[in-house]
Amino acid sequence: MRLIPFALAFSSVASVATAQTPVLNVLTYDSFTSEWGPGPAVEAAFEAVCACDLVFSAVGDGAELLARLQLEGARSDASVVLGLDTNLTAQATATGLFAPHGQTAGNDLPVPFADPNFLPYDWGYFAFVYDKTKLATPPTSFQELAASDLKVVIQDPRSSTPGLGLLLWVKAAYGDSATEIWAALADNIITVTPGWSESYGMFTAGEADMVLSYTTSPAYHLIAEDDATKAAAPFTEGHYMQVEVAGKLANAPQPELADQFLTFMGTDAFQSVIPTTNWMYPAHTPATGLPDGFDQMITPAKSLLMTADEAQSARTQALDEWLTALSR
Repeated sequence: MRLIPFALAFSSVASVATAQTPVLNVLTYDSFTSEWGPGPAVEAAFEAVCACDLVFSAVGDGAELLARLQLEGARSDASVVLGLDTNLTAQATATGLFAPHGQTAGNDLPVPFADPNFLPYDWGYFAFVYDKTKLATPPTSFQELAASDLKVVIQDPRSSTPGLGLLLWVKAAYGDSATEIWAALADNIITVTPGWSESYGMFTAGEADMVLSYTTSPAYHLIAEDDATKAAAPFTEGHYMQVEVAGKLANAPQPELADQFLTFMGTDAFQSVIPTTNWMYPAHTPATGLPDGFDQMITPAKSLLMTADEAQSARTQALDEWLTALSR
């Protein structure tokens, strides 16, 4: 008969212990938290040093993070937001929802980066990926792509950071002539998906000749699947960069844990996971270097990247040009 009160006492102790474990909520995008993404390994590594419970909350794609934050405002239960990029950071800063990170550590990005509210965790170049067994001679520019009959799938710039990156890629490369490029590309675009996962799945299923992705996407097929048939097409205009960042919310329920996580983000324990889970370049090159196979990825001859303020200024016009072209 003493088993019942003992069990109740044990349950109470366990409940107290659980209640005393602080929870760090990190808001991110869904592919980060998937079983093949960085999330599981990052969670295990951080919980091993933080004496906390790291919980990821996910939305569909990077651009949806900002919309979620604008909806929730100061009521958000997240302490860290991970997955915005530099095309969105000016708009994110303007919300007043982010706090300065206070860190001075450098990074290994190929371009200068300094933002008081956001720290980079990975970066890459946007590119159109194709199957070498099906497309022997890929286009080498947006103009060649537009002149072809190739079927292309891209992502919606209103919900996807790669989709927005494509708009700014065209804008950075062509300026006032971007309207003509989009008009010429419109008949190549067979589908616009909400996020990257849907469009890349269509490509691998053979429903499109090319997909908007990254120069590093073929590394996944090469390393994880031993498949060397996928490649990124080098464009003569250059390739637009994406720098993904994380920041602490001003009303973070766990501000100290948020600071600890942002510091941890720059360590090898986090950065070494990035290349073969997020399939991007780490912002801080791990001591072990990059995995074999990354040296086979194309290196753009020209890097394109707007500043955060330039991207914010160009976004509305670029979106209008895109919508007009695709609505005809």
